Amino acid sequence: MLRALQATTPLLTRSFWSHVPMGPPDPIIGVTEAFNRDTNPDKMNVGVGAYRDDSGKPFVLPSVRAAEEKLLSQNLNHEYLPTHGCPKFREAAKILAFGEDSVVLKENLVASAQSISGTGGLRIGGMFINKFHGSKQLYLPAPSWGNHTPIFRESGLELKSYTYYKKDTKGLDLENMLSDIGNIEEGATILLHACAHNPTGVDPTNEQWDAISEAIKKRNLLVFIDMAYQGFASGSVEQDAYAVRKFIDDGHKILLSQSFAKNMGVYGQRCGAFSIVAEDAESAAAVESQLKILIRPLYSSPALNAARLVTTVLTDEELHKQWLIDVKGMADRIISMREALKAGLAREGSVHNWDHLTNQIGMFCFTGMNPEQVGRLTNEFSVYLTKDGRISIAGVSSKKCGLPRQAMHQVTK
Repeated sequence: MLRALQATTPLLTRSFWSHVPMGPPDPIIGVTEAFNRDTNPDKMNVGVGAYRDDSGKPFVLPSVRAAEEKLLSQNLNHEYLPTHGCPKFREAAKILAFGEDSVVLKENLVASAQSISGTGGLRIGGMFINKFHGSKQLYLPAPSWGNHTPIFRESGLELKSYTYYKKDTKGLDLENMLSDIGNIEEGATILLHACAHNPTGVDPTNEQWDAISEAIKKRNLLVFIDMAYQGFASGSVEQDAYAVRKFIDDGHKILLSQSFAKNMGVYGQRCGAFSIVAEDAESAAAVESQLKILIRPLYSSPALNAARLVTTVLTDEELHKQWLIDVKGMADRIISMREALKAGLAREGSVHNWDHLTNQIGMFCFTGMNPEQVGRLTNEFSVYLTKDGRISIAGVSSKKCGLPRQAMHQVTK
């Protein structure tokens, strides 16, 4: 008996997980971690993907704060939401995206589900495509948000890319984009950023969107739109929804992921919505039933407080008006920081063309700086950003605008 116990003891003490390798650090989270370790009192983090006020502090929208107070006064319970989320929230999110008079809403053609922010909506969409769509090929713009690749790869899709950004002009490469779209196999899925393209800040004009829609329709592609910044780009929720509504008008049966993290500042609440436009009401009902089946083993039901907050802001007339002011205020501050940064570089004596700082839009800007220049920004000036030269304009403030412009000028001389 003792010999038998001795023989099995090593098995009992052996680790089940000793073979698991250390995972690579997330490049964006790594920037924040390095920033936190820096003891320079003048350090600046322009890599974070969250809005900051002009003092560099997290910003709670007045409309959202008022919604919190209103909800608190109602002494509500904390019961589960349905698997596909709060009905009032789903309706409000659809109206915001498609427009109150949208034909697809009037004819009940939209299947929807509340999601765990935009990331959750994208993952639900990827799983739905994998399970029900004939083609598993999905095309991402080059470049795209870094998390798009793992989200769709882990959903079981085959990822390819199409031309989007033109390095020489730091703008949209429409000619090669349309050429690439024309060579995509019919039935594949193409992912588009509705506005405030991440990471480049480069958005098509309305006329360019028209041409993109036409090219995609000719190839009979399934359109998946990621709308994480509605209202946050231009300051207008209507303008930022142009692509979504244009594609609907042109007859595309789109998939749509919405996030309320940026335009309501409810990052940690993880509030989003996912929608699919179907051919008829019966198909929409069937699609929605399958969305619930996909969600049930993932997280069972979504976040209650998130839905309550966003629904209150979108459906209360006074709070909705205040929110439109709030979101425009955030967008306007970002636009003003772009202008200040560009003007400041000119005052520093930079001979480079920085027009792309103001031509691009939204939270992020592709500066055109290379990894070596980015390294100098961090090591010499304690300005932290991702190695691809992307900066979050939301991280720049009028009080500290001098640091990034001086540093950018020095490393790009």
